[in-house]
Amino acid sequence: MSAAAYSVSALTRHIRALLDADPSLRDVWVEGEVSNLTRHGSGHWYFTLKDDRAALKCVMWRSEAARQTYIPDHGDAVLAHGRIDVYETGGQYQLYTDLLRPAGRGDLHARFEALKAKLEAEGLFAPASKRPLPAFPRRIGVVTSPTAAAFQDMQNVLRRRYPLAEVILSPTAVQGDDAPPRIVAALDALNRYGDVDVILLIRGGGSLEDLWCFNDERVARAVAASAIPVVCGVGHETDFTIADFAADVRAPTPSAAAEIATPDVAELAYTVEDLGGRLALVMRERLAEGYRRVEAEVRALRRLSPLNRVRNSRQRVDDLLVRAARSLSHVVELRRERLEARRQALIAADPRAILARGYAIVERAGDGLRLTSAADAAPGTALNVRLHKGRLRVSVKERDIS
Repeated sequence: MSAAAYSVSALTRHIRALLDADPSLRDVWVEGEVSNLTRHGSGHWYFTLKDDRAALKCVMWRSEAARQTYIPDHGDAVLAHGRIDVYETGGQYQLYTDLLRPAGRGDLHARFEALKAKLEAEGLFAPASKRPLPAFPRRIGVVTSPTAAAFQDMQNVLRRRYPLAEVILSPTAVQGDDAPPRIVAALDALNRYGDVDVILLIRGGGSLEDLWCFNDERVARAVAASAIPVVCGVGHETDFTIADFAADVRAPTPSAAAEIATPDVAELAYTVEDLGGRLALVMRERLAEGYRRVEAEVRALRRLSPLNRVRNSRQRVDDLLVRAARSLSHVVELRRERLEARRQALIAADPRAILARGYAIVERAGDGLRLTSAADAAPGTALNVRLHKGRLRVSVKERDIS
């Protein structure tokens, strides 16, 4: 009877356990030729290492890929470091890679990583030490070879993008054993000159050996010590140097360095036009609001103006005068009527008026007593009779006192 059969997953796990038990497969270097390198949108790398007799699937996770300074091309011979493990879903073993180096140039990469780690430990690459670039540089210092194509490319970008800036070249060799001290001297010359807003340290692409002068410790320290912000644009997008880490800003290419260091005049013109329109709108709104506030204040002042109060008081005086005149006229009229009534009463009470109606006033001639009764005049008494017109002297003959 045969032994119990494995399930596919159980057998795969068993093989994985056997591989895990071998410590030599947890820390392994593999040399081979890169094939079918895919940089996935997730940030992971997938590729194959092969030689003339075999092929090995490889994976580099995003966290390791982000630290990788060397990006191989198809067909490059490389040294890959990592661990062997099993991808259970696919049923295949593969190398989980954490470092890639070009084969035959491992010493240079080892020196690169050692210097990078040393300077990073010193804080030379600390983000806190990076300085912002000026928004509108007046003078741009350039450290490169005057005959390099990168210098011409950079100037073309500046002429198109920001022709307002003045370019000051501090020439230097950018390749060879004598390049590092000359690059340091060129940086120092611009710093001593002082009247420069930003420095572009640039060079076109090349092999690792061609760019090695930018991995020199002296160059890195000079870049970090520069009193003027430095943009490093060396090689192609996939090339990284120690100077890139020491600079305030790393640009993928020399042309990109010129773009990073300067604004675009076309965008500036659009921005100025847009801001001008927005400013005009804001000014119109503020002026309109100001007019409304002034009109409100004017109305308030008119309400509180002494002139209005004077006018109101004047009108009130006029009203009072009219009322006083009417009242006085009324009083006068009442008093005139009363006077007329009294005059009429006096007229009616005037004895002369009574006499005019045919009455007479009789007085005793002797004592002038006005008679109101026949008993006051005995017969023979002399009387004076006052008529409306004239007087009569009469004597009483007889009297009737009944």
